[in-house]
Amino acid sequence: MGLLDGLAGQVLGSVLGDGQQQGGQAPGGALLQIAMNLLQNQPGGLAGLLQQFQQAGLGEAAASWVGTGKNAAIDGNQLSTALGADTIDGIANQLGIPQQEAAGGLAALLPQLIDQLTPQGRLPDDNALSGGLADLASKLLRG
Repeated sequence: MGLLDGLAGQVLGSVLGDGQQQGGQAPGGALLQIAMNLLQNQPGGLAGLLQQFQQAGLGEAAASWVGTGKNAAIDGNQLSTALGADTIDGIANQLGIPQQEAAGGLAALLPQLIDQLTPQGRLPDDNALSGGLADLASKLLRG
């Protein structure tokens, strides 16, 4: 619980700033929901999302998030390349923030989410992914 609470506080607090509100919901919580939707609704699921990173030349970074070692960092520009500018633009519009801020927030959040969902260094099946996302969201948003 402490690790996830710390993760939530650091990522959600620093990604979009403490105290900002977006339609009654903290933008970090909205960004977390969007990130989780990306993981769950991506064609091919989590494996499909990781494949996008690999195709964008970020395969080693993505593999580090699944692996049991240290997570490699990516920046917002790299994330935009992997997911596509249209995807990032849509997310930024949903959140009501600049595109670069949305990309930077997701670049900080996605590696940590993927790492938490793959603690043994293996991709979960779709049912385990759904359950893992629900558990992780509950833990992160509670703190």
